[in-house]
Amino acid sequence: MAEKKKFYKIEIPVLRKQIELFGRSLESFNNQTIKLDLTRMLRGKSIEVLFKINVTNDKAVAIPLKLTLLGFFIRRMLRTGIDYVEDSFSAECKEGKLRIKPFLIARKKVSRKVRKALRDAAREYITSYIKDKGFDELAEEIISNKLQKSLGLKLKKVYPLSLCEIRMIYKEKTK
Repeated sequence: MAEKKKFYKIEIPVLRKQIELFGRSLESFNNQTIKLDLTRMLRGKSIEVLFKINVTNDKAVAIPLKLTLLGFFIRRMLRTGIDYVEDSFSAECKEGKLRIKPFLIARKKVSRKVRKALRDAAREYITSYIKDKGFDELAEEIISNKLQKSLGLKLKKVYPLSLCEIRMIYKEKTK
C-alpha cells in the first residue's frame, strides 16, 4: 500500500515564518528548492526568493539561495527623463563568494561621469558592508530594506537617488 501524502511544516528563519508543503515524507523534501514571492508581505515591493530545504533530525529548514527583484517593479519605478545605473560584481562574504547586482535610479538625467561615480561608490560600500556577514543575515537585511537604506544615504552625497535597490544577489561559490 502506498504512503499517504500529508502536509509537513518547513521553517524559514529568514522570514521568521513556517510554511506547509504537501508530500509523502519529510525526507522527500531534502535538497529541494522552493520559490516564494514576497510581494504581499513587503507591501508591493516584489522580491522573489529561492530557498533550499535541508532536513535534519525530523526538522526541515529552508535557507535562501537567491534573491531577485522582479522586473515589473523596476519598470514601474522608471520614468521618462531620468537615468538609471546598473552594475554586477562578485564580492566575498563570510560564507563564500556572492554575485551582487545593485540598481539605482537618479532623479534627473545625469552625466556619464556621475553614473560611474555612483556605480563605483555603490560597489565599494557593498563590498565593505558584506565582508563580515553571512548570506542568511544579508538576505534578512535586504528583505527588511536595511542595506538599501544605508546605501542610499551613502550615495546621496554623490547624487540624490529616487530608488536604491539590490536587483539580484546569489551565491557563486561557498567555502
